[in-house]
Amino acid sequence: MKKKWTGERLETFIYTRDTIDHLHRYAIAKDYIKGKSVLDIASGEGYGSNLLSLDAASVIGVDIDPESVKNASKKYHKSNLEFIVGSADLIPVNSNSIDVVVSFETLEHHDKHQEMFLEIKRVLKKEGTLIISTPDKLYYSDKRNFKNEFHIKELYKNEFQDLISANFLNHQCLNQKYTKGSSLIQEDNKDQINEIYTGDYSILNKNEILPLYLIIIGSDGNFIKQKSTIFNGNEILEKELLSTFRKSNSFRLGSFILSPIKFIKKCLQ
Repeated sequence: MKKKWTGERLETFIYTRDTIDHLHRYAIAKDYIKGKSVLDIASGEGYGSNLLSLDAASVIGVDIDPESVKNASKKYHKSNLEFIVGSADLIPVNSNSIDVVVSFETLEHHDKHQEMFLEIKRVLKKEGTLIISTPDKLYYSDKRNFKNEFHIKELYKNEFQDLISANFLNHQCLNQKYTKGSSLIQEDNKDQINEIYTGDYSILNKNEILPLYLIIIGSDGNFIKQKSTIFNGNEILEKELLSTFRKSNSFRLGSFILSPIKFIKKCLQ
């Protein structure tokens, strides 16, 4: 059966810039979870929770969609990993039981933001850590004149920071940008890279890099601050090109022409 993608919930047959951005977020989260109990809110297909389980003592993936939870449970079998149905504002996890909560691209899908943060604070241990991301409404929607049909309430950077400050004593705000095959995450300050140059012998161009996504790390205790990091997406893009080629008429024609030869070769083995 041919798989279809809506463009919103990332799945492991998708190889695009969305893949690169999402994997980069999980990559920086790995710095905080070694030997820890982790909660992944809005775990979706489950690939992120599975990646976290490679380093964490235990991982619980929570998602509001029963079908996603069912599929993730079937796909990923590990003693330290489980998936359960639940919502962001009513998390089915015991109080004070989690070291690190991870929630990527979740806030914008509902309007119960404070309720979600109260639940996160409830399940976190004292001085536990939250790593959370959301689109920056200014750059993601306003400047691009773009509307995501799946988003219910997007936040501007100051609104996102106010939400964090109201619930955690300490936080670090990061910007995430996509730069020609790579994802760049760096601290929110005036020294960040905002432009990229392209061109050839005939012309040079300067393009602005928009920080479409915000990531905040929050805690009531101290935590290691993130440095600027890059996720090289070349492997992902190569898979995307291969996937596109396999769907082309040229590939189908070549496969049809070679099918008799493949059949004969198989019979002779």
